[in-house]
Order: sequence, then C-alpha cells, then structure tokens
Amino acid sequence: MQEKIKEILGELLIGVDLSSKTLADDGYIDSLIVVNLVSELDLEFDIEIPFDALVNENFNSVEAIEALVKSLQK
Repeated sequence: MQEKIKEILGELLIGVDLSSKTLADDGYIDSLIVVNLVSELDLEFDIEIPFDALVNENFNSVEAIEALVKSLQK
C-alpha cells in the first residue's frame, strides 16, 4: 500500500522528498493537492475520506496517509 501511495504522491508532488514527516505542515500538500490526492485515494483503495479527516496530521507523511486509508477500509 505504501508503494501505491508513494506513486500517487510522486505524481502530485514532483521533486518532493516523500520521506518527510511534515509534508502538509511544510506546505507541500495544499488544498488543491488534497483534493486531487483524496480523489486518487478514494478510487485506488475504494474508500471515502470524510471532510473531518482532512487535517494536516493525516497528510503529513506516507505513513500517516496509509494509516488513514487503513482506518477507512475497516
């Protein structure tokens, strides 16, 4: 799952170090990126990310995004 998330992020965040733990806090993931990312994640993992989950802590790292996706798959 992490590899697919990295692939999606890599297409949206060209040239950004995806090992960072502060992608959202540092402004790499802004509102436009979130819209595209959420759409891609919804399609790829057959989930629906609720509005209240759209907080920086869920998008700060590949691991945080993976945890969000896993929590929504249950």
